[in-house]
Amino acid sequence: MLKYDFTNCFNERHPVFNTSAQLSNRYAAMEEALKKVKSAEPGFLKILDRPETLSELLDFKPNLSAYDNFVVLGIGGSALGNTALHRSLKPFHWEFLSREERKGQCRVFVWDNVDPDFLQDQMSLVGLNQPGVDASKTLFNVISKSGNTAESMAMYLYVRNALEKQGLDPKKHIVFTTDPEKGILRQISRKEGFTAFTIPPEVGGRFSVLTPVGLLSALAAGIDIEKLFKGAQETKKRLLSIPVSQNPAALIALHHLLYYEKGLSLSVMMAYSNALYTWADWYRQLWAESLGKKVNRSGQEVFIGPTPIKALGVTDQHSQVQLYNEGKLDKVLTFLEVETFRNRLEIPSMYPELEGLSYLGNQRFNDLINLELRGTEYALKKHGRPSLRVVFPRIDEAHVGEFILTYELATTLFATMIDIDPFDQPGVELGKRATYALMGREGYDALAKEIRSDKGEDA
Repeated sequence: MLKYDFTNCFNERHPVFNTSAQLSNRYAAMEEALKKVKSAEPGFLKILDRPETLSELLDFKPNLSAYDNFVVLGIGGSALGNTALHRSLKPFHWEFLSREERKGQCRVFVWDNVDPDFLQDQMSLVGLNQPGVDASKTLFNVISKSGNTAESMAMYLYVRNALEKQGLDPKKHIVFTTDPEKGILRQISRKEGFTAFTIPPEVGGRFSVLTPVGLLSALAAGIDIEKLFKGAQETKKRLLSIPVSQNPAALIALHHLLYYEKGLSLSVMMAYSNALYTWADWYRQLWAESLGKKVNRSGQEVFIGPTPIKALGVTDQHSQVQLYNEGKLDKVLTFLEVETFRNRLEIPSMYPELEGLSYLGNQRFNDLINLELRGTEYALKKHGRPSLRVVFPRIDEAHVGEFILTYELATTLFATMIDIDPFDQPGVELGKRATYALMGREGYDALAKEIRSDKGEDA
């Protein structure tokens, strides 16, 4: 199991730090919040009891052996979880290994932006737009629940056209992940015979990494999705049955809520592991879209929500930690630590006469990175800045599944405590509609006229 250290959240004599009394005074309210979540059983919890979540993927697994490359065409929740799974559970040089070195498993690429320079470079890696190279060994996964995601659908149109120009059958090189019944991709799938995997209707994008949205690309790269899923299942069972005083998801939510009420509105996740850094990206979306809301469940304007920030230790000790130690007192930090790394690297002993170098000799990089974490933690507390720590005994599927479920539940509990809906994102929708209007989509003429008028342009 993951380990959680809340020691540096407490200081009974410091006016900003949480105290034991403040925490225990909110236990009853948090217990009620946990009961509400258990009773409602939101989609990210419900899917863990469905064996079909994995079965349709495992049935498809033999088909993946025909491909060298697997490309995710998605954005936001359709991309961040995919990226985090691969960066944490596969070697950093995976994309550069030969098929033999990968034991027939796919290289995975995530196309999560419509920057034409980025796309052109990425396409050349998998056989599109590269003279003398074909895409016959590449499978593209278009992810969009509605089929209305402009970025994903634009990439789909381009990829399909490029495949057809090469004389390849798009149905053999494109699969969809979408709503089980509705939407453009499901419509195309039924009409043209494309393979389509299911996004459960009750699961939103930022909570979807443990659905085919994230699990299909993981399967393609040889990640053990059954262990990943089981890690989340066991965590669900445990977290829904223990008191909040021992419940890490509840304590993460409660500490952040208490600090938010004291004006510490910035939440920094600082991973002391390159492999865990992209989980800070995933966390940023989860926290920001779920907790940043204009109105509460009663429709009252509250304009609420902590701001998530990502950081990488030790890199950002040399770029951000000065601010965290001596800047405005508005941040709470979460450190991600790894006890046992995949590799063990020794620091050679040299220059015994130079005190500034000799102390490093015969020590390990493994110790250096975690001692730097401890040093940063100590400095923060000395400067009156709170932090907590999440410790991975090792980075593997089971612990990653546990981390995902814990933070999804913590986010939902925080939202329940402040009486907002963590599963909608109305603040995103207007920007989407404005894009449709500016791109000339039918039915958005009035909005296009309004935007141009607002910019002082001719309607």
